[in-house]
Amino acid sequence: MGMWVGRGRKARVAYGFDDIALVPGTVTVNPNEVDISWELCGHRFELPIIAAAMDGVVGPRLAVEMGRHGGLAVLNLEGIFSRYANPAEVLERIVSASQEEATKIIQSIYGEPIKEELIHQRIQAIKKGGGPAVVSSIPQRAERFAQIAQEAGADIFVVQSTVTTARHIATEYMPVDLRKLKKQLAIPLVIGNVVTYEACLELMDVGADALLIGVGPGAACTSREVLGLGVPQVTATADASAARDFHWKQTGRYVPIITDGGMTTGGDVCKAFASGADAVMIGSAFARAIEAPGRGYHWGMATPHANLPRGTRIRVGIAGSLEQILFGPAFTEDGTLNLVGAIRTCMGSVGARTIRDLQQTELIIAPTIKTEGKVFQQAQKLGRPR
Repeated sequence: MGMWVGRGRKARVAYGFDDIALVPGTVTVNPNEVDISWELCGHRFELPIIAAAMDGVVGPRLAVEMGRHGGLAVLNLEGIFSRYANPAEVLERIVSASQEEATKIIQSIYGEPIKEELIHQRIQAIKKGGGPAVVSSIPQRAERFAQIAQEAGADIFVVQSTVTTARHIATEYMPVDLRKLKKQLAIPLVIGNVVTYEACLELMDVGADALLIGVGPGAACTSREVLGLGVPQVTATADASAARDFHWKQTGRYVPIITDGGMTTGGDVCKAFASGADAVMIGSAFARAIEAPGRGYHWGMATPHANLPRGTRIRVGIAGSLEQILFGPAFTEDGTLNLVGAIRTCMGSVGARTIRDLQQTELIIAPTIKTEGKVFQQAQKLGRPR
């Protein structure tokens, strides 16, 4: 399968959210009667939505609020909250910097050492607020931080980098042994990011309890420009879900797929589920919440890289409270508010009672679906995120 791109060289066609549409069902369901919950290691969560581990998105306050609404939010243990006792002053420096200075300032700020006592404090603050404490680390620090996080009371640990594989070759340092890490943890282990069928299967085999799917689609990520890497999210999610289903049939163990990044509207989120996702991880949409630490600004996890930044600071503005973004009421028509309402209404329209049902929705290739008949909206710049 694929198309010729040169003599003897083929390339697969891959699809993103703007390339497809969902076909309405032959049966419809009352949106108020659908079940949008999902499970991770026997734990049931009311919302299949996770706030991404980025400092402009998740702090203890937003994590508590997200948990109160039935979702999850991941705190970045490589970030500002584990480096500075008073993160508010540091965040002010980032959001007040000019665009020309932003990356350089972020690089200098993230040069501060990570402090173990602050990891404990942040996790305990989330737990005290009643939220599930979900934290993340890059593979190089995963073994150390996983132990610290677990001792502090974390509920879920995430290992996350631009690309994570079960087999990593290095002579300058000792790669993390993910199989060993899983055995040492008494809490669920989520691993990302990954986009291929084979890599997903190998990560499932080493014990991943869930996988994050997506390389470079995030609004503040520049990996695709800097490195040329990536697979559009519909294809990446479909390939990953195929690996999940194969692994389930072979072992009886169901490993949820979490589409991570590239979604700005309710329609994008619905397409992720229809492509095979069990849950979604979103950054920029929640960076627009009043409760978000970035106060209307958002920057990628790889922005602080000392030698090769693969992220940038962007202004997303403040749209409203976290509750508005999740449940409405929406005061814009562009699909960026009331994400849960969008999921429920979509499920009702395609006849899906559960997320598993939504995964079976018929997809069509329809790259003009957003522009067909929309000439006046386009001319007036309406009906799209702004």
